[in-house]
Amino acid sequence: MAHTISHTPGNAAMARALAGILAITVASCGKTPDNAPSAAQGSSMGDVIDNTVVTARIKSALMANPRINSYDFKVETRNGEVLLSGFVDTQEQLDLALKTVRAVDGVGTIQNNVILKGASATVGNKVDDGVITARVKAALLADPGIHSLDIRVVTRIDEVQLSGFVESQAQIDRAMALTQAVSGVKHVANTMAIKK
Repeated sequence: MAHTISHTPGNAAMARALAGILAITVASCGKTPDNAPSAAQGSSMGDVIDNTVVTARIKSALMANPRINSYDFKVETRNGEVLLSGFVDTQEQLDLALKTVRAVDGVGTIQNNVILKGASATVGNKVDDGVITARVKAALLADPGIHSLDIRVVTRIDEVQLSGFVESQAQIDRAMALTQAVSGVKHVANTMAIKK
């Protein structure tokens, strides 16, 4: 007797979510020795997968709440510590997001580095912010001493926020210096944390 699977919207969404997690997991396995976590740093492949699963759960929880603009938040997880960054419109939205993240299984501590937006962004600001973000990412990528894939870059009206878990204070200092030297950057907010 043949079994069939119903193609309901719920099954399709679950399949896409699982495919995304699998793709992230496979991509993690393809890291080069230069940027792969080592056992000495306390990160095994199991830890990397666990971190990815917790991050995926958090992003899904934020997206599931229609009162949260989930695209305003950047989420990273390392050994149960969640680094939440980005720019949001209101304190109410931030409080709701923090409550949502705390309820996710696997979340230990939350480092809240979210910044409340100031002035409203215009279409011109958004285009300029995209250009500045691209320039900063290019500058970080060009420096061989920085693991640029560990650093997230978000720009909001000429203010650049750097977040992520990095290897050392020297990498934070170098990333800050490179970012401040990028044309168009007026202010840099450092929300990076050193890997434990």
